[in-house]
Amino acid sequence: MERGEKEERTTTVQREEEEGDDEEEGAAEGAGDEEEVSDSDEEEVSANNEEEVSDDRKCVPGIIYLGHIPPRLRPKHLRNLLSAYGEVGRIFLQPEDGQVRSKKRRGSCRGGSRRCDFTEGWVEFRDKRRAKVVAASLHNTPMGTRKRQRFSSDLWSIKYLHRFQWTHLSERLAFEQTVQQQRLRTEVSQAKRETNFYLNNVDRSAHLDNVRKKRQRDGQQVDERTWDFTQRQTEEEIQMSKRKKKDSVSQKHLDKARLIQQKSQSNVSLLAKIFNSKHQSD
Repeated sequence: MERGEKEERTTTVQREEEEGDDEEEGAAEGAGDEEEVSDSDEEEVSANNEEEVSDDRKCVPGIIYLGHIPPRLRPKHLRNLLSAYGEVGRIFLQPEDGQVRSKKRRGSCRGGSRRCDFTEGWVEFRDKRRAKVVAASLHNTPMGTRKRQRFSSDLWSIKYLHRFQWTHLSERLAFEQTVQQQRLRTEVSQAKRETNFYLNNVDRSAHLDNVRKKRQRDGQQVDERTWDFTQRQTEEEIQMSKRKKKDSVSQKHLDKARLIQQKSQSNVSLLAKIFNSKHQSD
């Protein structure tokens, strides 16, 4: 009996030891799996970051300049035409001058147009490489691919702007707007000064007229003011003065020539006298 109990005890101890060893191996395997999973996650995150950085490096925006905008072309038409070659971002078209627009409006009663056309434009592509390709391939080519297509008779006038950003364009537009506002302010101030000067002169002349009338009623002598001014010369008078100047200059030259001739004659006579006296003495 004692031997049986001992054998049972030894078997139970061995089983417990085997179970402990199995638990330790399972924990080690789980830790290894966790380490492998964490390493794979880190690799995926680093790969995603690298892809994002590469995408950021690739997708640098580029801007092209349009030197010719045909009539009736609008930003939506331009976007539809250029979106086939790449992703288009912001578009800006410069409106024509106000004087040209006013001329069109004045001519609208005689069959003119009231629309607002554009003179130049800037288009931003999401990728500058696509912008370079578009500028190189579409320059001096027809806008429309088919004959009956809209704007088919117009040619693209495109140039890629190196190292040009949209902020540069916004700064330029802001500067032009401030310059225009300053010009308008100066013109308004000049007009105000002219009107004030005119009104002051009108009031002054009215006051002088009242004073003159009052003196006439009182029987006092009124001195009429006369304005002394020189009238501008006519074309005939200018030509006559030029001719007189020429004649006076030519007369001076003739007088000088006569004087020189007289001096030369006196010198000749003097030399003749000297040489004649020498011959006589000999």
